[in-house]
Amino acid sequence: MSDHPSDGFPVAVQPVKTPLAPSAEMPKGACDSHVHMVDASGAFPLWKGRVEDPGPGDFETWLNRLDYHLTTLGLARVVIVHSILYGGDNRITLEAVRRLGPDRARGVALLPDDAPEAALDALAAAGVSGIRLNYVHGGMLSWEGVVAMAPRLAARGMHLQMLMAAPDHAEGLEEAVRKLPVPVVFDHIGWPDLAAGVDEPGFQALCRMVGDGHAYVKLSGLYRVCDAPYDQASAHVQALARANPERCLWGSDWPHLMLADAKLPDAGALLNAFLAAVPDEETRAQILVSNPDRLYGF
Repeated sequence: MSDHPSDGFPVAVQPVKTPLAPSAEMPKGACDSHVHMVDASGAFPLWKGRVEDPGPGDFETWLNRLDYHLTTLGLARVVIVHSILYGGDNRITLEAVRRLGPDRARGVALLPDDAPEAALDALAAAGVSGIRLNYVHGGMLSWEGVVAMAPRLAARGMHLQMLMAAPDHAEGLEEAVRKLPVPVVFDHIGWPDLAAGVDEPGFQALCRMVGDGHAYVKLSGLYRVCDAPYDQASAHVQALARANPERCLWGSDWPHLMLADAKLPDAGALLNAFLAAVPDEETRAQILVSNPDRLYGF
């Protein structure tokens, strides 16, 4: 596949070239806990079931862009979440983790329900800390597969990462999540209905799971639920941070794939929205450094 795909798929929008600088100095070891790695050269085969193609650029180009993204935002570490653009072929994520090195990067992979033990062993050895389930759009892994896989993940010190929509899913998942033998990490502040407020029952279920320590939540993806400057989501970010700052993470969701109706964000503006919502420096350090250190094993 060339840098300019011609197979009929829309091409992802390029991320902002130079993000805004953070409004405050980042604590040493700060982590972007949610980015994706892409490549449009054909070196890493794309999944036939994808809905878009990555933007132009080969692996080296995108790795350099990622490095610039992290450096500009003052972030030392990163978690690369495998993109569904590549289906269950995790090689692009594993190569990015390898190139960045164990002191700087970890990965989250995609696997099908019937993944063999050898696949889990290989991923764990390569720096993968978790397996992702998309409960909103579907994909490689089902909930039944998660329940069956969870003990195998626990045996390898891995976790489950999950995209769900709190108003639709959180109450129904709460009891089951508490029974899983692995940590569960919910993406994008649980994809709440901001208009329903923080007292919406599904969001309150998410707060309980986070508050009781049964789940982590990523304070990410604000641009997917509201427009810049993202202060509409501040109450939800603050509610989760209050529920349990030891179970919150921050991520940019760079390079902002599959935007759908969302507007392309500036990753620096997303970081500044987090800093505005969580002004306490000790809490920021907990979320940006201590929590990812513990969960991802940096």
